Amino acid sequence: MQNIKDTVKEVVYAILPLSLVVIILQYTIIGMPMETFLQFIVGIIMVSVGLILFLLGVHIGLLPIGEMIGAALPKMGKAWLVVFFGFLLGFVATIAEPDVRVLAMQVDFVSDGIISSSILIYTVALGVAIFVGLAMLRIILNVPITYLLVGGYGLVFLLAAFTPAHFVPISFDAGGVTTGPMTVPFILALGVGVASVLKGKSASTDGFGLVALASIGPILAVLVLGVIYG
Repeated sequence: MQNIKDTVKEVVYAILPLSLVVIILQYTIIGMPMETFLQFIVGIIMVSVGLILFLLGVHIGLLPIGEMIGAALPKMGKAWLVVFFGFLLGFVATIAEPDVRVLAMQVDFVSDGIISSSILIYTVALGVAIFVGLAMLRIILNVPITYLLVGGYGLVFLLAAFTPAHFVPISFDAGGVTTGPMTVPFILALGVGVASVLKGKSASTDGFGLVALASIGPILAVLVLGVIYG
């Protein structure tokens, strides 16, 4: 019950400032049609209810199962299984990410269907999956995350020089939308679970950094897509 109350407070505190700003602008500067304003109010209510239910689902289901899967995989004694399932879970979690779908629809609309939403979604998902797999391998092999971050972003800037200019901002937005409410909780829980059962690993140091690495993947994937389209 306390968890429900805390979740409701968290959502209200997150949405209330935006709602107040829009209401103030409505009655001072904008003056949008009342029908549109009422649609906004209804939308805010629906978003609030949806976020409450979603966050409760994350705490009840996604976080525990992510940690359990992460803790179970290393016990099988096969590193390739940890990497493979990290890849697979990163892929399916990104496909389910609502932020990715919003970006894909906007790009599809602006490009008049030249870059279809499905192509962009699967490209971003593949980039995240590859780097989640690399993140799992990093935990197993104890590779410093600094090396991967520097190497990854170095490759990003190198590819950006050969990619059409309009793909560069899309690629960085793709890296941002993957850090959404669906992908982040699951990937973080997975990494913490893996690090918690491996000898010599610390869940607080080795289990984090996955989201930073995962966000590089879609940037590189979209840049490669730009090279192909270009």
